[in-house]
Amino acid sequence: MSSHSKDLSSPRLALSLPSKAPPFNPDWRLRLKGLALPVLIILILEIIVRIGWLPSYQMPAPSEIALTLGDLAEGALWKHISASLLRVLLGFAIGASLALIFAAWVGLSREAEAYLEPTFAGLRSIPSLAWVPLLLLWLGIDETSKVVLIAIGAFFPVYLNGVAAIRNIDRKLVEVGHMYGFNRRRLVRRILLPAALPGLFTGLRSGMSLAWMFLVAAELIAATKGLGYLLSDGRETSRPDIVLAAIIVLAVLGKLSDGILAGLEKRFLAWRDTFTGTEE
Repeated sequence: MSSHSKDLSSPRLALSLPSKAPPFNPDWRLRLKGLALPVLIILILEIIVRIGWLPSYQMPAPSEIALTLGDLAEGALWKHISASLLRVLLGFAIGASLALIFAAWVGLSREAEAYLEPTFAGLRSIPSLAWVPLLLLWLGIDETSKVVLIAIGAFFPVYLNGVAAIRNIDRKLVEVGHMYGFNRRRLVRRILLPAALPGLFTGLRSGMSLAWMFLVAAELIAATKGLGYLLSDGRETSRPDIVLAAIIVLAVLGKLSDGILAGLEKRFLAWRDTFTGTEE
């Protein structure tokens, strides 16, 4: 071998060589771990119901629920899903948008906080079901009352987390912006908004969860289609398999919508270098 040939055993060269990619993506491995508990619960329930420890008229076997889901999927299930999904998306969009506007106003202005915060504090303590009869009296039983109820549910988590995110920004960051001569718009865009984004995404994810909860409250009382109506129909016909099937669909849709927001959060906050937990 010539003196000009490179020694592959050199530590410096070894460090520069590309390392072999892991055989399995760690993210997928963590997701598979997340399926372990649901699968275990399904297996245990199947065994308990099959051996008679739980009566099937109270708790159907998971295999029976799967058959019910299959039957519903061939019928009106997609109509119920589309109706509920449209209501949630519309109500969440309205509630979250208004919440972000008011959160920015209250978070940036102490005078606005003095005027608005006492009223909002009283309104957010009202239970969701207490709004239902009032909205039915004002808006009737059509789509408007349901969307407004969902918007109310989504509003307060986004508002509270938005105000907290703005007020918890480090004062030194604002002082640095003033030192560089940032005007109000540039200060918001370059410092306040990036610093508040983690709290804002937390509020959006909480608001989406409450939007699904308020959807069920609306559809249980006044609806002819939707997953909440499917729950009510299963109760009235003494079909626990339909009730559980509707609950499972709600859980899946809620998880998917939260996953979308979590993906957006990961993308917009990729610049953060934060602690993500240990693997132990």
